[in-house]
Formats: sequence, C-alpha cells, structure tokens
Amino acid sequence: MSRSTIAMRHVRAALSGTRRLGIDTLPLLQAAHIPPLLLSDDRARVTPEQFTRLIKALHHATDDEFLGLGPAPSRRGTFAMMCHACLGCPDLGAVLDRAARFYGLFPGGPDLSIETVTGGGGLDEAVFSVRSDLRPYDEGHFLSECVLIIWHRLSSWLIGRRIPLRWAQFAYPAPAHAREYDTLFGCPVRFGARHTAAGWDARWLAAPVVRDEDALARMLRRAPADLLSRRDYGTTVADQVRRTLVQALRAEPAARLPDVPAVAARLAVSPATLRRRLRAESTSYQQLKDAVRRDVAIASLAAGQEPIAELAARIGFSEDTAFLRAFRRWTGTTPGAYRSNGPPEGQRPSGPSYPVRSGPEALGQRS
Repeated sequence: MSRSTIAMRHVRAALSGTRRLGIDTLPLLQAAHIPPLLLSDDRARVTPEQFTRLIKALHHATDDEFLGLGPAPSRRGTFAMMCHACLGCPDLGAVLDRAARFYGLFPGGPDLSIETVTGGGGLDEAVFSVRSDLRPYDEGHFLSECVLIIWHRLSSWLIGRRIPLRWAQFAYPAPAHAREYDTLFGCPVRFGARHTAAGWDARWLAAPVVRDEDALARMLRRAPADLLSRRDYGTTVADQVRRTLVQALRAEPAARLPDVPAVAARLAVSPATLRRRLRAESTSYQQLKDAVRRDVAIASLAAGQEPIAELAARIGFSEDTAFLRAFRRWTGTTPGAYRSNGPPEGQRPSGPSYPVRSGPEALGQRS
C-alpha cells in the first residue's frame, strides 16, 4: 500500500520501442492488467505491480533488456550474468568498476563509469555516470533514467543498506514533468548536464557486498523490472509524512488520516516547521494526503475486489460522490476505468503468450 504509483508517461515511454519494432502492444497491456484507454491521459497512473508485469512482458516480447529503446539490443540474461560476475567483489566500489567493464564489452551498450570527486563542502563524492548516448529516439530519455535508477537500487541491495543520493543530473533539457524527478530520485536534480549521472557519499564505495547466490537468485526472479518500480529512499520530510499517512490507513480498523499538527507531533517538529520543510521540498501536506489516497485507491481498483463504497470510506471519504470527484481530479478519469478486467492474482495462467514481430521490423529494420 505504501508504494507510489507510476505516471502513465513512463508506461508510454516503455512501450515506444516495442511499437517501433512492430509488436502489438495490446496483449502486453492486458498481461500487465493496464487498461489501454488510460494510455492517452497524462494524469493516469499504474501500480508498481502493473508496471513490473509490463516490463517483464516487454523483455520477453523484444528479447531486449533495453526494450527496443537503445542503439543496440541487450539480450535477456545480460543483466543477470553481470550480477553474477559482480557478486564475488569485496565491496561496492569493485562492483561498480567491474560492471562498467562488463557492459563495455558489448557494442552499443551503456558506457558506465564510477569515479570519486571532491564535491560541495570539500566532501568526497562517488559519481556514477551514463556517458554514452542511449537516446536515438526521444523516448530514450527513459532508458538512461532506468539505468541510473536500477544501478542505484541494485547498489543499495548488494550492500544491504539504502544509499541516499546527494544529487542527480540529466543530459537533456527539463521535461514538462520535471517536478516529478525530485520525488522519483529522492534528491535535488538538474537538467542540461553533459552526462546523466548521480552522486552519493564516497564512503559507500567501501561498503562490503553482503548478498550471496541464493539471495541473488531470488532478486533476479523479478529484476530488473522490480528494481525500477519500487522506491527505497525515505529520507525526505515528504517521505516521512507519506509513511505516517500510510501507516494510519494500514491500521485495523483504519484510522482517520492525521492532520498537520498530529503529523508534526509524530515527527517531533512544530506544524509551522513541518509546513516550511515541505514547501522547501516543493510539496504540501494536502498534496501528500491526496497522493496517498490516490495510490491506495488505484491499487485497490487494480486488484478489482473491493467495492467502491467501501474503498471510499476506508480512505476517508464520507460520501461516494466526494470520492468520485476527487478521483477524477487526481487521475482525469473515473474509478471504473481502473477496474481490473482480468482474473485475480494467482488465478491467471502461468505465463502470457507474447506477440511476435511483424512487418519490415522483423528483419531488424527500424524506422
């Protein structure tokens, strides 16, 4: 319930390479339980579980871990082999160095680098960069962002500790949805940089690798899709507020969402300080409250089992009509549009049948 939903623009970006290859995307959306009619609405969102299923379906359909978005395909299994090659490294610095050399063996693969530089305040920073151009198409921005996200979260997983990012930068102009990047990466971001990169405290490079082969096998069953869809930051004031609100909705029976003074008391600050810190992070209590309600509602609707009236009451609406108005404001459409049309989780077939390529793209020709 606590996991943030994912904007529909990321779904469209993930699908764009598959469409360019001449693959029918409708079965892929159906396998992920994403209603196709939502694709055209920028305010629409999907759950992390839906997004994970979509990415896995795209990997199978394209046989490309870059989803048809890169200058050259990366065959399925490449990421897993790289993880196995890095597992025996003594520390995170050695992992990142070996991974950069591993992907450097493949023509058209990402040119990755890890270096230590002196950052602001004279502190040493580890800078992980994507130096190659992974953007032959406009949607390729999504691919370079995915590489950055996956490597940060994989690094945290390998050492068993969440690594806070100090900053992230991107080698393209700020998009219309630039405000979402602060939330996505959990740190200050900037655009128009020379390379897409992220920085963190260099001391993390000395952290030992604590995962073994069994843990890696479990992680790889859902990777890299699961690494993309889950958030693991939790370091900002906004994240703390969100976690407090989610915990209230998880209570049995569900509690009323706490107001600003109650949240401030739990975080040991005054209400004025809490509001000021949220403003500094470009958000507010009301925005976070709406986001939590929206994400919980979308997750419930995607599961397709809870009556709308019960859902509305559970997330704090006294009337169905008030919930319907709020949901349309949050997502641009009705709760009914999000209802899952497939069988419940656990009752689906063991694997979807993925489409095949057709037309000239089947011969490797791209438009």
